[in-house]
Amino acid sequence: MSQTSAALGRIQPSATLAMSARVNALKAEGVDVIGLSAGEPDFDTPDFVKEAGIAAIRNNLTRYTDVDGTAGLKDAVAFKFKRDNGLEYKRSQISVNSGGKHTLFNALVATVDAGDEVIIPAPYWVSYPDIVNFAGGTPVFIEAPASQRYKITPAQLDAAITPRTKWVMLNSPSNPSGAAYSAEELKALGEVLRRHPHVLVMTDDMYEHVWYAPTPFATIAQVCPDLYDRTLTVNGCSKAFSMTGWRIGFAGGPEWIIKAMGKLQSQSTSNPCSISQAAAMAALTGDQDFLEERNAAFRKRRDMVVAMLNDAPGLDCPTPEGAFYVYPDASGLIGKTTPKGAVIDSDEALIGYFLDEARVAAVHGAAFGLSPAFRISYATSDEVLKKACTRIQEACAALK
Repeated sequence: MSQTSAALGRIQPSATLAMSARVNALKAEGVDVIGLSAGEPDFDTPDFVKEAGIAAIRNNLTRYTDVDGTAGLKDAVAFKFKRDNGLEYKRSQISVNSGGKHTLFNALVATVDAGDEVIIPAPYWVSYPDIVNFAGGTPVFIEAPASQRYKITPAQLDAAITPRTKWVMLNSPSNPSGAAYSAEELKALGEVLRRHPHVLVMTDDMYEHVWYAPTPFATIAQVCPDLYDRTLTVNGCSKAFSMTGWRIGFAGGPEWIIKAMGKLQSQSTSNPCSISQAAAMAALTGDQDFLEERNAAFRKRRDMVVAMLNDAPGLDCPTPEGAFYVYPDASGLIGKTTPKGAVIDSDEALIGYFLDEARVAAVHGAAFGLSPAFRISYATSDEVLKKACTRIQEACAALK
């Protein structure tokens, strides 16, 4: 008899967090390793947000709050959705959670039963299928290769939907690829979803404000308002506001889903940190001008990394429209041999080679459901990125 639950046995540890832990261990040993595996902006939390958190402590806002967020923060989330996305939500349609991952977990665990199918475009964020598996559902993957700019087509979506489909998950801009759906592309997917009224839509917009495309950011409930009543729009403070450690995610959606998420949260984490909620209120309602300056820095880094990786033998790196990741196709390196005689037979072997020989840490594509490829986060300094990409170029050139 197993000492752990069957549900726990259905999931794997996060590959991205595992690589980050390995990098930290190597650094503690004094190894000169460059970690590009963590999806975390290198900018500091804005001062006005930090001050709001400090003020919350001084004003003794350190007690329990409502389970799924204070009224003040729910109002701030509603304000954000209206200002940025043209979406109207009441407090009863908003859930506040301990980070975006917690939001997704609550929504899926509260709604998915054994046998339910959840459509997940690949490449995908590593946690999506594991949360579905934990809930007892069945992940259904749609592969969107580099030739499709890592985006699924309406025909692919239509072919994947069955009577057992519970959710379709969309992530734009995407982790890991940075691919972003335009309003017109979302409308085309919406045309398919209209023909399948039993399907719910979960859109993960966490990287909304890390955006480089020439057209404005769009989310599906915004461009397909008739899908509003079956769409959960997920977002948070982690990426745009550099608040990864504050742990605030949120969602707007149908009242029945929000109520179900709150019921689950009442028996798990209870409320998100009260201090973080006060800081999040400031983040969502305060001056947003700093976002443009940070985006300019990310865009500059993106352009440098894409150019340098495309100069590496065997790599093909599409230019992402958002987020702070690149996802180069490594097909040209599979089957090659390292200077020590090892065969690169997978993207996991390639990443091991980069770590051991070039001392650069990335995450292999198999962890994101689409191989052979790997993910690099360029949320670090220009100097570090240039050094890392040079090492990767040299490592690729050394393969025979």
